[in-house]
Amino acid sequence: MSDAYVPLSQGVGYGVVVGLGAAFAIGMILTTSVLRRYQREIITAEEFATAGRSVKTGLISAAVVSSWTWAATLLQSTSQAYKNGVSGPFFYAAGATVQIVLFACLAIKAKQKAPQAHTYLEIVKARYGVAAHSVYMFFGLATNILVTAMLLTGGSAVVNDLTGMHVVAACFLLPLGTVVYTLFGGIKATFLTDYVHTVIIVVIILIFAFTTYATNNVLGSPSVVYDKLVALASETPVVGNAEGSYLTLKSRSGGIFFVINIVGNFGTVFLDNGYWNKAIASSPASALPGYVLGGLAWFAVPFLTATTMGLAGLCLESDPSWPTYPNRLTPDQVSAGLVLPNAAVALLGKGGAVCSLLLIFMAVTSAMSAELIAVSSIFTYDIYRPYVNPNASGKRLIMISHASVVGFALIMAAFSTGLYYAGVSMGYLYELMGTIIGGAVLPAALTLLWGKQNAISVIVAPIGSTLLAIMAWLVCTKAKFKWISVDNTFEDDAMLTGNLVALLTPCILVPILTYSCGPQNFDWNILKNIKRVDETTEIIEATEKYNSPDVEASAENNSDHSTAEVKTELETHAEDLHPVKSVLGNIALDVAVTRVDEIAKEEALLKRSAKIAGIICITLTLCLLILWPMPMYGTGYVFSKKFFTGWVCVGIIWIFFTAGMVCVYPIYEARHGIFTLARGIYWDLTGQSWKLRAWQTEHPEELHVVKSQIETELHREGGEMTLMQRLAE
Repeated sequence: MSDAYVPLSQGVGYGVVVGLGAAFAIGMILTTSVLRRYQREIITAEEFATAGRSVKTGLISAAVVSSWTWAATLLQSTSQAYKNGVSGPFFYAAGATVQIVLFACLAIKAKQKAPQAHTYLEIVKARYGVAAHSVYMFFGLATNILVTAMLLTGGSAVVNDLTGMHVVAACFLLPLGTVVYTLFGGIKATFLTDYVHTVIIVVIILIFAFTTYATNNVLGSPSVVYDKLVALASETPVVGNAEGSYLTLKSRSGGIFFVINIVGNFGTVFLDNGYWNKAIASSPASALPGYVLGGLAWFAVPFLTATTMGLAGLCLESDPSWPTYPNRLTPDQVSAGLVLPNAAVALLGKGGAVCSLLLIFMAVTSAMSAELIAVSSIFTYDIYRPYVNPNASGKRLIMISHASVVGFALIMAAFSTGLYYAGVSMGYLYELMGTIIGGAVLPAALTLLWGKQNAISVIVAPIGSTLLAIMAWLVCTKAKFKWISVDNTFEDDAMLTGNLVALLTPCILVPILTYSCGPQNFDWNILKNIKRVDETTEIIEATEKYNSPDVEASAENNSDHSTAEVKTELETHAEDLHPVKSVLGNIALDVAVTRVDEIAKEEALLKRSAKIAGIICITLTLCLLILWPMPMYGTGYVFSKKFFTGWVCVGIIWIFFTAGMVCVYPIYEARHGIFTLARGIYWDLTGQSWKLRAWQTEHPEELHVVKSQIETELHREGGEMTLMQRLAE
């Protein structure tokens, strides 16, 4: 907004950033307590990082959509639509969907070859040793730093623009609530809050879409938007676009961004431990559909958001409702991602400002929680456990995880503040990230896909590629402008050069170094030696208080019976109330014995999923990158009014698919758990807590902690032989 017009007060800004953050934190703390009591979800070191490795398809998809919906997803895609027209939304969405879909192949391979890993860096260390592990820790942490910096710089700029809240305050306060609920719930907290955030984001996108294309007094239909874009192109044609039109995919600037987007996002998916965390946390049957369906569901988020808000911004910028009227947004404001909030205010006034603020808050905090878990996992399982204290207990590891979450949040808030004062925007970081991390993408992927890749290629290729990419980026800038500055290095050709050199150089270096220095011929079974953390002590301590019925608590929760009556009732059913601790001691192993055949079934499922994933990934990649955009780009087709109307309708239909996939389906999948939780709460509220204890004793296989231990027994080293021996006995 202009300095003269800020639609919301600072109080609203602090209320949303601090108040809503606190509400999510309190809600997650209560949820953790409820799950602990009714489903025995105990936050051990393993649970904190992996959520029991049993998360289902719907929640994985919702988490993928939420984690991949950064502030940049909404702001940068809208800025691209504002600059280049309809090509911007498509090139952003298609150029960042293929990575999620392709990552499904790696997710399957990780579940298949390293079922007990916590991070992909553990896999690198097990295969290549300490030197390669150190190199990839650098690239992994660099990815997390870049992503988090983009979240905070973009989010704080929008909060400042809408409310006048100081950017530095926003940088430090935006992560606050996220840190609290992540500390209490671990990765499970990120899954649950991701679901809530995604629902809110989808609802707000639908509000924007229907306002722009159905109800707004100035716009109100695709036809009106089309006419205004045609008129605008005749007045100020877009340089490099076919016929100067905003209604074509043939855009020089858009095409360059497409390539930069593809390269950069390979790094931020394949090297971001957050996506590996979700793959590791998924059940074997959920990894493939979770990522493929999540990727397809995510496509509609930037596509429809930018097609709506970016084009609405172009159409309304000359209208008195535009916040900076009669001035256009400056290039710095566009780069900072301020097209979306300005368009929202022009469409809906203060209501649009509130929607924008909520939208960006949800995007920043949901992705931030994934980054916090990713970094805490690296510090815990790739630094502290292997190099500082290999025999660390689960309690010690979870303490390190908590310290890492807090420390990383503080460091990134300070770093983002420094970027603000240095004049480095979210858009700059978004286009730079491929140059910095792109060189490590191919070796990281081949770690699970190609047994011949050796340690030398894994170490040399990413380092050499990154150095060459930075050199090419700066040399291109120097050659074109004669001097180097932040603005000059942000120019399209320089960014494109750096990104391409980073991604493509390993394609040459890896095979040369592998075959010249000798292929590795790796034994994949070595990866199965990666060990889980022993949770026994943590579980026993957490369940000690359940060794006998809590009479007084039951009495206090009973409004219809006296304490004496409740005691009598509990004593009557005492024979049904066996201690949970004794159940946990043996039940997991007993159940695992009866499910020993599931090991072979799981391996067969993962092998079949790997083949299916390959076919799906290749097909969708060809469709999104070649078959859909290239004919339209090559022919220079300019949309007709009917075609544009259909284009918008496809986006709206697609967002309804997204809503069904990530808003409705997770509830359907979790219906049994929701029922048992609601029933347990009812028993407590009606003074029948003994029924809860009896049910938990009679059905221990339904308890989350037991399910987690069953999984541990099935995948323990030599576990299949041990279980077969016990079954024979």
